[in-house]
Amino acid sequence: MAFAIQEVNKDPQLLPNITLGFRIYEENQYASMTPDVSLSLLSSQRKVFPNYKCDTQDNLLSVLGGLNSRTSYQMATILGNFKISQVLGHSQFPTFYQIDPQYHLQNAAIVWLLVHFQWNWIGIVVQNSESSDHFIWIFDTILAQHDICIQFVKQILPRISIFNELHREQKDLLWTILTNDAQVVIVSGDSNTLQSLITALYIYEEENHTSSGKVWILTTQWEFSAIGYPYEWGKLKSLHGALSLTVHTNPVPGFKDYLWALNPHEPHEDVFLPEWWEVVFDCEILKAGLSSPGGQRVCTGEENPDTLPGSVFDGKMTSFSYSIYNTAYSVAHALHSLYFHELWLFVLQFQMHVFLRNVLFNNTAGEEVSFSETGMKYAGFDILNWVVFANMTILQQKVGWVDPEAPSAESFSINSNAIVWASQPFSRCVKRCLPGQAMKVAEGKVSCCYRCVSCPEGTISNETDAAQCIPCPEDQHPSKNYVLCIPKTMNFLSYEDTLAFVLVSLAFVFSLITILMLAAFIKYCNTPIVKANNLNLTYILLVSLLLCFLCSFLFIGKPRNVTCLLRQTTFGIVFSTAISSVLAKTLTVVLAFMATQPGNRARKFLGKQLIIVLACPLVQAALCASWLAISPPFTNLDFHSVKGEIVMECNEGSTTMFYAMLGYMGFLSLFSFIVAFLARKLPDSFNEAKFITFSMLVFCSVWITFLPSYLSTKGKSMVAVEIFSILASAAGLLSCIFLPKCYVILLRPDLNNKSHLMRKVK
Repeated sequence: MAFAIQEVNKDPQLLPNITLGFRIYEENQYASMTPDVSLSLLSSQRKVFPNYKCDTQDNLLSVLGGLNSRTSYQMATILGNFKISQVLGHSQFPTFYQIDPQYHLQNAAIVWLLVHFQWNWIGIVVQNSESSDHFIWIFDTILAQHDICIQFVKQILPRISIFNELHREQKDLLWTILTNDAQVVIVSGDSNTLQSLITALYIYEEENHTSSGKVWILTTQWEFSAIGYPYEWGKLKSLHGALSLTVHTNPVPGFKDYLWALNPHEPHEDVFLPEWWEVVFDCEILKAGLSSPGGQRVCTGEENPDTLPGSVFDGKMTSFSYSIYNTAYSVAHALHSLYFHELWLFVLQFQMHVFLRNVLFNNTAGEEVSFSETGMKYAGFDILNWVVFANMTILQQKVGWVDPEAPSAESFSINSNAIVWASQPFSRCVKRCLPGQAMKVAEGKVSCCYRCVSCPEGTISNETDAAQCIPCPEDQHPSKNYVLCIPKTMNFLSYEDTLAFVLVSLAFVFSLITILMLAAFIKYCNTPIVKANNLNLTYILLVSLLLCFLCSFLFIGKPRNVTCLLRQTTFGIVFSTAISSVLAKTLTVVLAFMATQPGNRARKFLGKQLIIVLACPLVQAALCASWLAISPPFTNLDFHSVKGEIVMECNEGSTTMFYAMLGYMGFLSLFSFIVAFLARKLPDSFNEAKFITFSMLVFCSVWITFLPSYLSTKGKSMVAVEIFSILASAAGLLSCIFLPKCYVILLRPDLNNKSHLMRKVK
C-alpha cells in the first residue's frame, strides 16, 4: 500500500500537483469494533462525528477492506450511506468493488483440479457466515455437472477457546472431517476462519497422536501472514501437501529495492515495521546507547533480509498484496479521470465510484488492470503446493495455473510430478471402473457411489469410469477385454479349412467309387446280374449319385451370386432324379414279380419306368424355376449370428420355396421307402427291394436329422451340415444298392449266372 502511494506521488503524469495520503488500520477479528473504525474514517482525527470536519481537511476517497467478509459487510453498511467507494466486497452494495476473485471463478478453478486428479468424493469446510449456504448451493451445482459429490459440509467457528482448548463442537467437527473417507477437503473462508481451523486441527492431532492425511485445497481468501512467525508455524504441519489457489501475479519493478531500503529505526510512522523486524530477526529495537534489560540482542538495522527463509521474506508481492497494489493505482487513476473531467470541485464521494468502475490501465508490471460490475478482473490463478519441512520452514512452490475464463484448451496446466503429497491421495467413493466396464448407480445412491459392470456383448468402453458402453460397428466386434473394436473375420466354408478339406476328400472318394462302379457295370453289362436290374435305370441312378457328390462342391468356397443360385436348385433336381430312379427300380421289382403271376397284366407296364424318372424331376425343376423367378437366393452378410465373425452366406430368398423343395424330395423318399418296404419279401430271384428299403431308411434318417441340425447351426457349420447330409445320403444309396452287386460281379463271378438268379425261394 505504501509502495503504491509513493510511486503514484512520484509520477508526474499521474495526478500532477496532487499528493495522496493513507491511513492503515489493523483488521481486528472482533467485528463489533468495525463500526467505530468506519466512523472514524468519516470524521476528524480523534473525534467521531461523521461528515463533520472542523480541523484537518483530509478528503476520504476510498476504503480498502480486509479479507474478513463480516468486517467488509459492516463497513459497507456504513460507508455506502456516504457514497464512499469500498474495494473488496460484494455486488449487493453499489459502491462496493470486489478485488478478491469471485466464488464462481474459484469454484471453476477447483473443479479443474478435481477433474484432473479424478477426485469425485470430497468434503467442504466453510466459515460460519451468512453467505455459506449460498456458496454451498452454487458450488454443489457446479460439482454435479462434473459428477463430483460432496460427502460432508461443515461450518467452523471463527475462534477457538482460550488456552488452546477445543470446544466440543469443534471436536465433533474435526472427528467428522478426519474419520470420513473423503481424502480431499476444500476449505473456504477468510484468514481468521482458516487460522482457527489450522489451530484446532493441530491441537486435535497432538492430543490424539494422529495425522489427518488429507489433501487440503485452500481458496484465495487465505493469507499466509495470518499465522504468526515463528511461534505458530509448527501448526502448519497439518497443511503439508496442501494445494492453494492464489491470484496470478507479475513481478513489480522496484518493490524489492523499496523493501530493502526500509529501516526499523526510521519507520516513518510505519508502526508495523519495527514489530515485524524484531520478530523475524529475534532482536529488540531500542534507542541509540540503550541496552536490552532482558539481555536480548539489540537490532542494529543492518540485518540482511536475504538471510531470512523464503517463506518469511522473499521480496515478492503475495497475491493479496498484488491486488492491493493494483487497487491503490486504480483509485489514483479514477481520481485522475475526475480531475481530467474538471469534477474536482464537486463532491468526490458521489463521483468516485463511477470512474472507478470504468478504470482501465496497465500497471508497472505490464498487466492490464480494470474493474467490471462484478469486481477486479484477473488473469487466472496460480496453484501452489505447500511443503512443510521438519524444521518448520515452509515452501510454497508453484505447480500449475488455471484460468477459468480462458478457452478450455488453454485454461489449465499442472505439473503433477512436482507436487509433494502428505500421502498418496485417493478420494473417490468407489474404485474407478476400468476400461471394458461401465458405471451403474445403485438405487438410492449418489452418482459417485456406483458399481462397475462389464460391458454387454457387442459394446466396449475405452476409458475409465465410462458412463455407458458404446456399441461397435456392425463389421467390428469387441476385443476380449471389451476395450476396443476390432474387425470381424469373414466366416464361410473355405477350401483352406480342415472341415472343408475332409468334406472335399469324402466327395472326391465317393465320386471316384461311383465312377468305378459305373465302369464295372458298363464292362459287365451283358452279365445276368446287371441285366436283371434294368441297365438304363442303373446308369441313370449312378450318374445322378455322381452328380450328387459333385454338387457338394457348390457349397464350398466364398459364396457368389452364381453359386447361390445353383447350389440348392442343382441339389434338389439331382437328388430328385436319384430318388426317382430308386422309385423306378422298386416299381420294376414289383412289376416283374407280378408279371410272373398267371393272368396278371403288369407285364405291359414293364419298360415304362423311365416316365417316372423324367416326370418326378420335372416337378422339382418347376418348383426350382418358380423359386428363382419369385425370390431367388442371393449373397448376404450376417453380422450377428456368429460372435466376432461376419457370416458370408447364401440367403435362400424365399424360405417357403426352399422348404417346398425339401418337402417334395422328402415325399419322393417316403413313397419310395413305403413301396420298397412292402416289396421286401418278394422271392430273392427278383428281389432288390430289401436293399432299396435299407438304403431309403438310411436316406430318410439322414435328412430327418438334417433339419434340426441345419436350423441350430450358423455360418460355415450350417453349410458343413448340409454337405455332410448330401454325402451321407448319397453314399447310403450307393453302398446299399450297388455294393452287393459289385461284390458279386467282381469277387463272386460264380454267382453271376442265370440259374442262380432264377432260383426259387423254398
